[in-house]
Amino acid sequence: MDLTAWLFVGVVAALLTMGVAGVLLIRLIRARKLLIDAGVPLRNKALVWAAAIYTVCPVDLIPDPVYLDDIGFLLLALRSLSAHGRGLPGRRSA
Repeated sequence: MDLTAWLFVGVVAALLTMGVAGVLLIRLIRARKLLIDAGVPLRNKALVWAAAIYTVCPVDLIPDPVYLDDIGFLLLALRSLSAHGRGLPGRRSA
């Protein structure tokens, strides 16, 4: 592959990564309602905030050009939070 093809692949990968990060950011902001709710266990709240801090922290398990570890931690935190949110009384399951 020539340099132009590699640049194209790099730009597409960067755009996909930014898209996934944007979606996760929107989901994290929407999950804030559950974080405010008093019925959510402290463990779930702490997991979400720890994942958010890890995402912006300069020290990573995998170097920053690859955001798989950051995205994985955010997905784990949001999944645990939404799983608890579905069980709350008065909440609709989607």
